[in-house]
Amino acid sequence: MTKTVTLDHVSIRFGNYLAVDDAHLEIAGGEFFSFLGPSGCGKTTLLRCVSGFVQPTEGRVLIGGDDMRGVGPNKRPTALIFQNLALFPLMTVAENIAFPLEVRGVSKKERRKRADELLDLIALAGQGDKKVTELSGGQRQRVAIARALAVQPDILLLDEPLSALDLKLRQHMRTELREIQRRVGLTFIYITHDQGEALTMSDRVAVMSRGVIEQVADPVTLYDKPKTAFVASFVGETNAIAGKVTARDGDVVEIESASGLRLRGIAAGGRNYPIGETCLLFVRPEQLRPDGGAANVIQAKLAGDEFEGNARHLLLDAGDLRLRMMLVNDGRMPDVPDGVVKAGFDVESALVLPDGPLAKG
Repeated sequence: MTKTVTLDHVSIRFGNYLAVDDAHLEIAGGEFFSFLGPSGCGKTTLLRCVSGFVQPTEGRVLIGGDDMRGVGPNKRPTALIFQNLALFPLMTVAENIAFPLEVRGVSKKERRKRADELLDLIALAGQGDKKVTELSGGQRQRVAIARALAVQPDILLLDEPLSALDLKLRQHMRTELREIQRRVGLTFIYITHDQGEALTMSDRVAVMSRGVIEQVADPVTLYDKPKTAFVASFVGETNAIAGKVTARDGDVVEIESASGLRLRGIAAGGRNYPIGETCLLFVRPEQLRPDGGAANVIQAKLAGDEFEGNARHLLLDAGDLRLRMMLVNDGRMPDVPDGVVKAGFDVESALVLPDGPLAKG
């Protein structure tokens, strides 16, 4: 049976520096759970706390209900895959996979049997006698996973393991990694700054900023219903428009920007916005369209045009606003307009959130 991981109000300090501030959540057994955030947000520190390399200053880490305080990394039911993989270049693939078993005194015959089983699991059957230097980047990644699985941990911890791979290979490995997790049924705790990785693979994601967990949710909820300005601006591309509340009708909030634009969106979480409060209206680039038939319309000048094959990104200049519009290339993509563009979007497509720090671009 797979084990849960509980962070019970965990705070971690290094001297006067607060790296993690009151992290409180439970990761279910068998869940693919990701911590997502920019460099320095505390996500790797939390992973090292779960693995036992860092002790909490306050709070507890529980695995399967057992308090891990005083339990060293080698005694915990976890295995950690480092960012640099740390494979041994002079060993064969099978020897790399079986190395943790050799350390534990397992016989050579049993080690090879387990290595062959894991090679089959990671779709590298028959490759055990190769040197790791003969493998591709994606294959070496799978070998690192197999080595971690050799000791049959309850929880696999992965610290940005795909960051060194090129884009195509990263995208391929997302699918492979998720499939391996489903086959073995273990709890995976994954650290990444790449939102694509987190959204594609995870059952749930915790978004972190400056040591604080801002929101924990499934990928769809994170993207469509962010709870804070940081989450809205970090997860996916978006346009953030600042303004003051001028009216409210149920869940619909009207704001007025500094340049006098009046725009309407949906109040996040049904929150009550008093008249005059400063807030942010968020609308995704794919929600904008170049016509004047929407409830909200912003007139802007075309400042740039980026064609990516599957989509065209228009960069728009609306005085004090810089907007990004995405047109999907479905074979019927409209011509790029010249001069003034009317960027329209529906009320239901925009989300109004309290003013707060945005993710840095």
